[in-house]
Amino acid sequence: MYRARLSSAVLATLLTMTNVSTRSALAAGAAAQSAGTSDTLAEVVVTGSLIQRKNNTSVSPITTVSAASVKQTGQTNIEDALNQVPGFTVGGNAATGGQGTGGRATIDLHGLGSNRNLVLLDGRRLPLSDISGDVDLNILPEAFVSGVDVITGGASAVYGSDAMSGVVNFKSAQYFDGVQADVQDGVSEKGDANRFDASLSMGTKFADDRGHLDLILSDTKEDPLPFASRGFFFKQVPSSFLGTGEFVPSATNAPSAAVLTSLFNSYGVSGAINPLGSNLGFNNNGTLYTVTGAKNYLGPNGTNGYLVLGNNVRMPVGQQGNILNGLTRKAGFAKADYDLTPTLDLYTQFMIVDLVVNSNSGGSLTQFPTLTTIPVTNPFIPADLHAVLASRPNPNAPFSWIGRYVGIPWKNWDERYNVERYLTGLRGDLAGGWHFDVFGSYDQTVHDSAMNNAVLKSNVQTLLNAPDGGASICAGGFNPFGDANARALSPACVAYMSTTAVSVEKLSQTQFQGQINRTLFRLPAGRAQLALVADWRQNTYSYSPDVNLTANSGWAPGGNVEAFTATLPVPEKSIDLKEFAGQIDIPLLADRPWVREFAVGAAGRVSDYSTSGSVPSYEFDVRWRPIDPVLVRGSYQRAVRAPNIGELFQPASGTQLVIGTPPASLGDPCDVRSTARTGANGAQVANLCIAQGVPSALAGTYQFPTTATGQTVAGNSTLSPEKADTFNLGIVFTPSMHGGLFSEVTTSLDYYNIAIKNVISAVPGLTVLSKCYNLDGSNPGYSPANSWCKLLQRDQGTGQLLQVNTPYLNLAALKTDGFEAQVNLGIASPWAAMPGTFYLDTNLNFINRYLVQLLPGTPYLDYTGVSVGGANPGAVPSRAEPRLAGLTTIGYRARSFDVGARWRYQSSMADVSSILTPKNAAAGVASYQLWDLFATVNVTAKLQLRAGVNNLFSAAIPYVASSQNGSDPALYDVIGRNFYVGAKASF
Repeated sequence: MYRARLSSAVLATLLTMTNVSTRSALAAGAAAQSAGTSDTLAEVVVTGSLIQRKNNTSVSPITTVSAASVKQTGQTNIEDALNQVPGFTVGGNAATGGQGTGGRATIDLHGLGSNRNLVLLDGRRLPLSDISGDVDLNILPEAFVSGVDVITGGASAVYGSDAMSGVVNFKSAQYFDGVQADVQDGVSEKGDANRFDASLSMGTKFADDRGHLDLILSDTKEDPLPFASRGFFFKQVPSSFLGTGEFVPSATNAPSAAVLTSLFNSYGVSGAINPLGSNLGFNNNGTLYTVTGAKNYLGPNGTNGYLVLGNNVRMPVGQQGNILNGLTRKAGFAKADYDLTPTLDLYTQFMIVDLVVNSNSGGSLTQFPTLTTIPVTNPFIPADLHAVLASRPNPNAPFSWIGRYVGIPWKNWDERYNVERYLTGLRGDLAGGWHFDVFGSYDQTVHDSAMNNAVLKSNVQTLLNAPDGGASICAGGFNPFGDANARALSPACVAYMSTTAVSVEKLSQTQFQGQINRTLFRLPAGRAQLALVADWRQNTYSYSPDVNLTANSGWAPGGNVEAFTATLPVPEKSIDLKEFAGQIDIPLLADRPWVREFAVGAAGRVSDYSTSGSVPSYEFDVRWRPIDPVLVRGSYQRAVRAPNIGELFQPASGTQLVIGTPPASLGDPCDVRSTARTGANGAQVANLCIAQGVPSALAGTYQFPTTATGQTVAGNSTLSPEKADTFNLGIVFTPSMHGGLFSEVTTSLDYYNIAIKNVISAVPGLTVLSKCYNLDGSNPGYSPANSWCKLLQRDQGTGQLLQVNTPYLNLAALKTDGFEAQVNLGIASPWAAMPGTFYLDTNLNFINRYLVQLLPGTPYLDYTGVSVGGANPGAVPSRAEPRLAGLTTIGYRARSFDVGARWRYQSSMADVSSILTPKNAAAGVASYQLWDLFATVNVTAKLQLRAGVNNLFSAAIPYVASSQNGSDPALYDVIGRNFYVGAKASF
């Protein structure tokens, strides 16, 4: 428990003694050097070409992130460091992946989706983690990585399908000789959100330096952060699923208004009571109260999870569950090479990871079809409720109820990933000046998803139906009437009513690849180079859900688990791929007036999929250096992405769709609070709702009880590949001023333009709602037979929106363009007491347009500068597309220390309601900025200490109307001011 209780005072003291190793290369376009050495902007070979080029001659904009700069951020997961870089859109991280959706950490470039980029390790594909082909960066500890190269823009011709928005290439840790230990601990100023990471690296040479072997072991633990620990979330998500339990009146078997009015008059409540105007809740003393209006409510307000909001009784979800997931990871990585001959090298890599991500969503709800009911013979029914039930036209009919299982521990998921990766290759020289590199690799991911404290509907129904309330089945039985009774469940009943539902995903990837390179011929301007690649790859996937999560459990169309829609197994599916690619680079002119260098290049690839057939991609590029310090570069690329296993074969599977609470969010358009009902066409919407199943007697008072409903996503085997046209044009300025005052200067400005056609996507659930209810003119007749309305399912008794079907389709198109700028400036200070360099590094991303076309022939929707706080990780449109995002680092480094500050900024954004319901748009998100401090000291040649403060001024959590949590914890810092300390020692 020491780590969790590490005080900010101790950390502040350590901060005065320690500092961080390297300048922030997150914003730099060049690799940072190791601590204590000159951090010059030397040219290095980076990602982006089958033909090796140096960074400042790359035809695509590349950002290089050093391992030292990742350390500088104080993050223990590498995606949190990368997401600070402008150009990255937040995908999956510790604030996403709840509700059994995997807890994965994913990369999203330019908001084009996490499955439209490639994630590599040393230029080879990393193991996949889900049916959609995403790579989970949680499997990659930062100790394994010596740096990251990020190339933005299409790269399918060079790297293969999926590289539509770019490539993220992690470079494995460099060989070294000796032992190195690294440990880091971090905590918030509140003493929570602890993040601990430790690694041990061992390297050796052998056989007279012909061989090298490295082994790295890593251990990481991140504590979860509860919503209840941050006051901002106290009132968020005002759910009316209550721990007291509720009677849901039936429009076709409603109780007598006179009986209800008389009963509430006896409580001292004046006025008539509408029997269909509100659900009835149960006070602990057996009396009733109205959930809407809070009449005769005698329960807690502001304690025990209850609040009276807008005169309605609620249990805000914002007080339950975790904002940030917990994580534990143990990982090992080994690599070796051996020179068989002076021209032949054998190499191998091995990685094994045991990863567990825990997500927690709070108490289970009586939600999604089919719901349990309570018979009138239940012995726990309060006397006052008996009188109400007896006044119904059919007094003996069972009744519907809703509630939150407060007597059962919160539902949570342990997402365990066991990952293995094996790779072996051979590289060397051939006759005729050819160089070759061939390798084979195999990886396997086994994902066990354990839903803990899953409430079983069948067992709940058995207890409710039992003449003794279930007391003969488990001690005390199940009494759902009143908070005190609901919390008084015996351990035996908790065990009977709940289970751990385990589902298993298995993924594997097998790959063989060969590449040959050579100089074709020499021209006066330099060497013309050629690279050829042949590749075979197979991906397999299977999924075995727990039977209680399927419709086969007897609760069709839902599963047997409360608040879970349903899913289906996926028998083993596979995709085979054969590819052939080539790239050529030709220097045409050199050393002429205004032409120090002029070269052109091209690449082409043919990818033959067993599912989608053959698809081509190609690339053309040019680079021109008029004078030594200036490089002008540009390229055009046709990129492709074939549909993945999930998009092709995923059976109808359930997930959760966040729709929000109206009028602040779209919500259920049939809800009387929604803009659809309060607008000029409210009467027509009401009639449509009645036609769909909302009882006419309830239509005037109907409210959707929470902020999310069920969503079903299904694959489509008729999908065709996506195609993208990518264009970039840039200029790089690198003056040579060695030894001068401005000893380090590099600037670059690149324009990018990406247009994707034939986009594969599940129909957005909010779009289905908007179109069915004619919020955008798609159903002018308000017909229930409209194709969009047919994708909705409602409970025919209560009218509650149960499910939105969202199949995969080749929908329409995406367009985005903008500018990326990098400025790296170093000013030498030889006159200082401790000579060193003042430096400033800035990385900016400006979005000119981010346009989404949802259906062919429809207008593009402009999501530029728009926040979509409820978007799933990697979705399109993405969570947020601020027009301007920046990362700036200023600092001073000397031989033995480095100290600086980092400024993170993003511009203000409109709320997504400005797109979906423009006549009633919610407030947008203000501009957001954070300041961090970092420092490092090299105590000796073998001991380095570091420390830092992130979110120095404890920036307030911004309000995001479109998010069910009231903010977007994936994008904004919810921890507050936090500290870290670390040490690295060599032996």
